[in-house]
Amino acid sequence: MNMKIATRKSDLAQAQTEIIMELIYKAANIKSEKLLIETKGDKNLDVSLDKIGGKGVFVKDIEIALIEGRADAAVHSMKDVPFALEHCFEIAAIPEREDVRDAYISRNGESFFSGKKPLKIGTSSIRRAAQLRILNPNLDIVPIRGNVQTRLKKMEEEKLDGIILAAAGLKRLNMENIITDYFDPFEFVPAIGQGALGIEILKESQSAHIFRNLNSDDDKICVDAEREFMKTLNGNCHSCIGAYAYLEGQIMYIVGLYDVGGKIVKKDIAGNKEDYLKLGIHLGEKIIKA
Repeated sequence: MNMKIATRKSDLAQAQTEIIMELIYKAANIKSEKLLIETKGDKNLDVSLDKIGGKGVFVKDIEIALIEGRADAAVHSMKDVPFALEHCFEIAAIPEREDVRDAYISRNGESFFSGKKPLKIGTSSIRRAAQLRILNPNLDIVPIRGNVQTRLKKMEEEKLDGIILAAAGLKRLNMENIITDYFDPFEFVPAIGQGALGIEILKESQSAHIFRNLNSDDDKICVDAEREFMKTLNGNCHSCIGAYAYLEGQIMYIVGLYDVGGKIVKKDIAGNKEDYLKLGIHLGEKIIKA
């Protein structure tokens, strides 16, 4: 038996899929191969995500491969997965999560926190841009999209002081050495699901049990709580939204951030981890009422 795992073509997407392929082999002694797919989001790098359909543009073309039977499963960065999946799909597993933090990569090695003003920083994320401006109101934010290598190239070509990337992706590419600074996830709230990989399947898949066995229960409920927060606020890539849920024993803590009428509101909540979905909802309601 040889499984096909659908993924995007970028080096990072392939590295992430290889992590899942290794987990499948270790757990079930089944070999798999990648089915590489160029998504709409990968083809339109000069257009902001909200203009071409939001985060789902990285997922839809891959889901078609599942429906057509060309792939047994798909691997996504959970921060790219919209909160509403069509009823025929499920996220079968979220394995152990990587670093949730955002990272600053400086062109000349100078820290973001060195006090230098103004800085010219590349990011196309509304969430990152808003939080950067809170830390330093004098920033010049330059929108850049593309894979890690493309963004690093643009940083050099456009003489940016630095760019913001997810620490998880750089670690998976063995590029942690280029990180200048890490942002504290309680001060600089990550994207929903940042650092987590999701294995998507058709609900009726005969191989469903193989993928479900790869789940990390604690990591999945944390990501599900963050996604419930996003759902409560109807958040998407048009929104300045972020959340980070983590566990200490039986207690779940969630910090969330959202733009309410042009004002960035950040709140947190804690409760029993069994109530993880309710906690996500209540945090969303707490922010709306702020």
